[in-house]
Amino acid sequence: MPDKILKKIKPRKYQQEIFEVCKNKNCLVVLPTGIGKTLIALMLAINRQKAIPGTKALFLAPTRPLAEQHLDYFKKHLPELFAELTLFTGKINADKRRELWERSDIIFSTPQCISNDLKNNLYSLNEVSLLIQDECHRCLKNYAYTYVAETYKEQSKNPRILGLTASPGTDKKTIEQIAKSLKIESIELRTRDSEDVKEYLQELEFKTIRLEYPPEFKEISDLIRKIYERKVQELKNRKLLFKQVNKITLLETQSNLMKAVRSGKKNFNYFAGITACAQAIKVAHLIELLETQTLYTS
Repeated sequence: MPDKILKKIKPRKYQQEIFEVCKNKNCLVVLPTGIGKTLIALMLAINRQKAIPGTKALFLAPTRPLAEQHLDYFKKHLPELFAELTLFTGKINADKRRELWERSDIIFSTPQCISNDLKNNLYSLNEVSLLIQDECHRCLKNYAYTYVAETYKEQSKNPRILGLTASPGTDKKTIEQIAKSLKIESIELRTRDSEDVKEYLQELEFKTIRLEYPPEFKEISDLIRKIYERKVQELKNRKLLFKQVNKITLLETQSNLMKAVRSGKKNFNYFAGITACAQAIKVAHLIELLETQTLYTS
């Protein structure tokens, strides 16, 4: 049992109950920030290592600092010799990553790093018995996340997927899309008002700290937004975009245009619109990274 291996920590009742479901099914775990998603991932990693010896667990997080944070958490709560824990980054050369992959039991990385390695046939996911995707709501717009998940489902001999998120959106359709993308069999959703969670929580106090946007960031952001606005205007001029503009409507427009082309409508305006949509979506993602992850995300 994981609780006999864990150091200095004991799962709460709802964590134990969610873990019991995750042992046997691909699960999407939706829990508010700060009430213990990572412990559930740790318990499941222990379970899979013991149930299928010699296999690996792969823990993906959207940024390297977050992947490092999860690695530190596992190190803190696992016995020193239980498993070989490794952080994978693009800064490690390819030959070294291949070597590390072979001797690692639990790997922490970003989807971009693993996706690139898989495309370059650096290693296979056939021995990975657990794929954990943190902030898995990003799989709907992060192509690397989706690519790794699809490759995992094709290659793994003993697949088990755990999706973790604190913010899938209140939209039921969004949760269903995440579940479909990750081949989820069960959704374990708790809020701060759930009966089995409330007893562990203290009343929250919120303090707002406003930070000034650095001048150099604003200058970069303004230039990128001009490119974004040009692409959006191009779509409007081509009479292809009529809704309020955001990433969702851009994705919908792109999808509709691609369906039209696949159905046989070889219209140059549609092809140009698909290209403009793709560029606008990438630029929108670039703005999001600049505003939330700084210039140095990896």
